[in-house]
Amino acid sequence: MALVDVDRVAARGFVLTAALQPAYDSGPHRHARHQLLYAEAGALWLEGAGGQWLLPPQRAAWIPATLEHRVRCRRAARLCTAYLDPSLCLPPELAPVAAAILVFSVPPVCREMVLYGARWGPERDPEDPVAGRFFAALAGLCADWARAPLPWRLPVARSAELARAMEFLLRDLAAPLDVAGAARFAGVSTRTLARRFADETGASARQFLHTARMMRAMELLDIAARRVGEIAQEVGFDSQSAFTSAFKAFVGESPGAFRRRASAQA
Repeated sequence: MALVDVDRVAARGFVLTAALQPAYDSGPHRHARHQLLYAEAGALWLEGAGGQWLLPPQRAAWIPATLEHRVRCRRAARLCTAYLDPSLCLPPELAPVAAAILVFSVPPVCREMVLYGARWGPERDPEDPVAGRFFAALAGLCADWARAPLPWRLPVARSAELARAMEFLLRDLAAPLDVAGAARFAGVSTRTLARRFADETGASARQFLHTARMMRAMELLDIAARRVGEIAQEVGFDSQSAFTSAFKAFVGESPGAFRRRASAQA
């Protein structure tokens, strides 16, 4: 991925596209501009304050200006990012999405606008009136698109004990939930661990593990050679039907529909 110092670009709005190689890692960084990050193909992981988010193909993420974040991918991916100067995003339009990373489904118009905007890269004329109006409209629409964020976020621990418990639970997603084992690994009682989960994440260990399993399943479904039944077992389900029901409840569509839509668009 070519390096561009986006904070030195004169234009208030522009788009960058990139093909990411397997095991890509941007490292922690921040920008003075807001970002609308669109996963054109492949699954991306975002890390920032408060958690890590999965960005599957054909979804987008809002990354607010100055927030430190990191982008990773295990397999090859393609992304398209619109960089928007905060001056384009006037209150109250972007107040609900100004402070946190949000992942959301994109309507067709969002996808087309981001891809269309790629004609205006960082070298564009900053005085181009058509581009100026385009990015002002895109910034305004982001507020509407991001009002329904998806729950594809794994929280991060604030305490060392909970971090160790999370590490224990995530090391083998096919294994049954073992709260007692996680508590022993963390060096706390099961009651203390439950309290840590509630206080630091607002969820239980079971909910945390379920979210991790669903997010991993979405990532694996991007691999065409992997069968749904194999993925179900890898993320801890004894039957494909049980996995399909859980996946549909979490994602909003069946594993097969999720895979077909992403593959067709890519």
